[in-house]
Amino acid sequence: MVVESRTSKSVQNAKVALLFYFLNLVLQFFSRKIFLNCLGSELLGLNTTAQNLLGFLNLAELGIGGAVAYNLYKPLYNGDRYAINAIVSIQGWLYRRIAFVVIVGAAILIFFFPLIFAKAQIPLLYAYGSFIALLIAALLGYFVNYRQIVLSADQKEYKITLSVQGVKVIKVILQLISIRFLANGYIWWMGIEVVMAFITSYVLDYNIRKEYPWLNPQVSEGKLLQKKYPGIIDKTKQIFFHKIGTFVLTQTSPLVIYAYTSLTLVAMYGNYMLIVVGVTSLVNALLNSINAGVGNLVAEGNKLQIKSVFWELTALRMWIASIVCFGMYMLGDSFIIWWVGEECILPQSTFIVLILITFITLSRTNDVFLAAYGLYQDIWAPIVEAILNLGLSILLGYYYGLTGILSGVLISSLVIVYSWKPYFLYKKGFKENIVEYVLRYLKFLGLLSISCWVTKAISGKLFILSMSSFFYWILYGLIVMGLYLFVSIIFLSVDKSVRKFIQRFCKLLS
Repeated sequence: MVVESRTSKSVQNAKVALLFYFLNLVLQFFSRKIFLNCLGSELLGLNTTAQNLLGFLNLAELGIGGAVAYNLYKPLYNGDRYAINAIVSIQGWLYRRIAFVVIVGAAILIFFFPLIFAKAQIPLLYAYGSFIALLIAALLGYFVNYRQIVLSADQKEYKITLSVQGVKVIKVILQLISIRFLANGYIWWMGIEVVMAFITSYVLDYNIRKEYPWLNPQVSEGKLLQKKYPGIIDKTKQIFFHKIGTFVLTQTSPLVIYAYTSLTLVAMYGNYMLIVVGVTSLVNALLNSINAGVGNLVAEGNKLQIKSVFWELTALRMWIASIVCFGMYMLGDSFIIWWVGEECILPQSTFIVLILITFITLSRTNDVFLAAYGLYQDIWAPIVEAILNLGLSILLGYYYGLTGILSGVLISSLVIVYSWKPYFLYKKGFKENIVEYVLRYLKFLGLLSISCWVTKAISGKLFILSMSSFFYWILYGLIVMGLYLFVSIIFLSVDKSVRKFIQRFCKLLS
């Protein structure tokens, strides 16, 4: 019953997440197109840079959310309401203090805006307005929205999605209308961003109170309660270093690109990243709802079942990552041409590196299980990853431009994500030899590589279509991706984990 409950909750989360994923994906592409046409690439690049700067300040969160989620799995499993209220009270107390740190950091950072945006060809007022609007939305997460962690840890993420993404759809539509039809459209965009942030907080808070009427954290008692749960602070300190590594991996590239080039190239890179973020969000919509279930599974302690689920998820993530990356390789550039124009195409070498980074990002099963086990003590790993990432990006970017910057990201990911993390999980989590992982992972990579080669060879000989219209682009894409799905499933089905997952999936549909 427990396994079925985890599965049914994951399916429910995935259904709602998928619905809003497709709604937001369509809106994002329309939004970016209208943004470029009406406001220009400079303003779009400024908006992206402001988001990255805010992401830097949000490092002050220290990883408290991850530590709280880890500590909530067992109380939720046991139905211990007192412990849940106490843990969330600690979270609220810590978040209040971090919010003030973010405010002070933002105030200091704003003084440097004339220097940061010295090359921008647009009014500096837009930089201040964008940053402050995004800052207000972020601060509401610290003061109001923090209790959503209970929904997430309890595998009820779909309620968060309905609250947050539902309001976001309305927000984006209103912003599109303002940019397209109103004078000073970007000022309206910033105002709508702030207003809808407050509405999101209200809707989310209402749904939390409705789901957990007994959830009444006492923020003022957080300082005293933390002594009863010292693990939260310990895990927070460890997770903080991992958050630094994640930030450097995901947020610094646009800043380095801007430092070497211009906001226009940041916008071009952002066009491709919107595709990457779009497909990554799809994968997250499908699989992130499983994360809390993995935490629950690890709390039960059935090692045989844990390993079985690990390899099923590893196979699934690698297969989905291969679908995304093969599709990007075959269809990415042609889509950019149809979407924003041929002048926005990135060099082929840059595109290949971006695809490899995307594959690594989408196939990171180890992170889910490391979080479930609470294995964050390898604080040196994210530090090394951050140093390699930023250092190599700056060094290689100086000599090879955008390709060099992204190569720094790729190398750091290979060293830490592909080498250290699986070793650490097997040694401290599974307590087994890493050889099994290496052999099975190489087998999956080999099978997927053969699938890509076979599909490309067949499609190149049998399906030659003109790209003279968007209809033919869609038709070609459906044929090529359909063929890859068929070929890859045939090759992957030689593995027992894949066969087991297929059986589980068919049983779920029946």
